Amino acid sequence: MARKSYLFSSESVSEGHPDKVCDRISDAVVDAFLAEMPEARVACETLATTNRVVIAGETRGPDSINADVVEQLARDAIRDIGYEQDGFHWKTADVAVHLHAQSAHIAQGVDSAGNKDEGAGDQGIMFGYACTETPVLMPAPIHYSHAILKRMADARKSGEAPKLGPDAKSQVTLRYENRVPVACTSIVVSTQHIDESMTSDDVRAVVEPYVREVMPAAWISEDTIWYVNPTGKFVIGGPDGDCGLTGRKIIVDTYGGAAPHGGGAFSGKDPTKVDRSAAYAARYLAKNVVSAGLADRCCIQLAYAIGVSQPLSVYVDTYGTGKVEEEAIEKAIGRSMDLSPRGIRTALQLNKPIYARSAAYGHFGREPDADGGFSWEKTDLAETLAREV
Repeated sequence: MARKSYLFSSESVSEGHPDKVCDRISDAVVDAFLAEMPEARVACETLATTNRVVIAGETRGPDSINADVVEQLARDAIRDIGYEQDGFHWKTADVAVHLHAQSAHIAQGVDSAGNKDEGAGDQGIMFGYACTETPVLMPAPIHYSHAILKRMADARKSGEAPKLGPDAKSQVTLRYENRVPVACTSIVVSTQHIDESMTSDDVRAVVEPYVREVMPAAWISEDTIWYVNPTGKFVIGGPDGDCGLTGRKIIVDTYGGAAPHGGGAFSGKDPTKVDRSAAYAARYLAKNVVSAGLADRCCIQLAYAIGVSQPLSVYVDTYGTGKVEEEAIEKAIGRSMDLSPRGIRTALQLNKPIYARSAAYGHFGREPDADGGFSWEKTDLAETLAREV
């Protein structure tokens, strides 16, 4: 029997975290290719360390996106994040670009030809999840962990909090009663600071108002334990303090551990890669199932084989909260959406330069943008699913 009362924690990292710097650069490269050629293929990995950035991977697209352009994309991303420190500066960092042509053997599995429909770029399993814990149908711990860091970043960039640096992490622990979050038992915030004289108490004085601004007031009490820069000074940050890699924060990117993850990262991949597009589709479907009132919690798994168009399986778990049988939801999904790679890209309009904005503060639980960004967060399929069951 599932537990009804428990503690659950999720963490987030800011756009200045070394891994997120790499995700941002990789997705900036994806956007550049898609802006020039919507059917471009990109698999771009980034490594960042002290004053050095290495970009490598495979592409198929316009020659106009050359090494010089990619280098400038990296510098622009680093500048926007806010790094102008001796150990990592957008202007002086050494940027090496090692992108080359996509493997023809991979391309033959993905490309359509003759009577063969476009297939998945690789095998794999992808999960989507939604629940009623927050208005955006996301688990509360990861939602508020993201919100804390996003508010701090906005304050830093606006000049409201000039002593904060780009690198930061948060972690929120909530107490659940009857599977509903009712209180925050602990808050962890570690943030880089520019002023070396600042103590942990000084940093808390800066960040606590932002935490309280985004968290439900009733959840924070005298019993809530705060850990703000618990190890002391945090001046050396970002890739100067810790090496970063693309795709190393997949749980931060999704549901904070509240739901399964298939293992594939998102950033740096064009939407023919089902690691990205099918995970977005699974979130879209799960969110619409919950939005339709068919369940209070919904997890959807999709599975693919390389070169094969349709998913091998569609699995739905509503954790006992479903208003209809899970098998009925699975059948309704099959009747409501084409889950081939091309079908997903067409339905969610994924062949657009919309990915750099998703590189930090979560790929899910965001508001859909007018230009198609975060299209997988729409709930426009809810009525169709409700009708099909």
